[in-house]
Amino acid sequence: MTRPRPAAGGGRVLGVAPERLGRWLDGVADRHGPFTEVATSDDGAVAVTCEDGTTVALRAPFGWTPGPALLTSFTTAARQPRRAAVLLVRRGRWATGVFDGADLVVSKVDTRLVQGRSAAGGWSQQRFARRRGHQADAVVTSAADTAARVLLPHAGGVAALFTGGDRGMVDAVLADPRLASLAAVRREPALEVGEPTKEVLLGTPGQFRAVQVHIVEPGDRPA
Repeated sequence: MTRPRPAAGGGRVLGVAPERLGRWLDGVADRHGPFTEVATSDDGAVAVTCEDGTTVALRAPFGWTPGPALLTSFTTAARQPRRAAVLLVRRGRWATGVFDGADLVVSKVDTRLVQGRSAAGGWSQQRFARRRGHQADAVVTSAADTAARVLLPHAGGVAALFTGGDRGMVDAVLADPRLASLAAVRREPALEVGEPTKEVLLGTPGQFRAVQVHIVEPGDRPA
């Protein structure tokens, strides 16, 4: 489960692992009363209303097809393993991987020097800024090369691409024409990650596989 955070319009949002979703919903019913209404919205979310007025909106990380028993079909679909690509980029470091469910199939983590800020001024500062810009450009190029080599062979079977790190650098990497098929299946929100290490990459399924939940309790609404 990801850390709850305040939601725009009230309540809180969090991510729930698909394997825990059934138990989590049972806990909601225990605290707030039986579900009085379950319906789908135009964007594919499932809206649940509890006896005490609490509302829960569930959004799956991947597409799904509603069935007669909405919550059952939703939780079943959320548990299905999907193939996903991950691209993480920050200054000087990047990581790419392909996952089947939570299992890493292939990956590559790499680094390239990008110098920090300089305290010098004048022409020295300008030369340093140009050199640093060239180094950042080289990171983007190298990360795009890695993504093309590691991710593209699996692109045909990938349900979604999840990204994280420096958004500007990620956008620049995905602007590479070779990666157009992956950019087309990019999903939001961005993953919340630190430096793109192998350990961080291995932890990303906890975010991208999670069901996004927006829960609003009666006390969260204005009087």
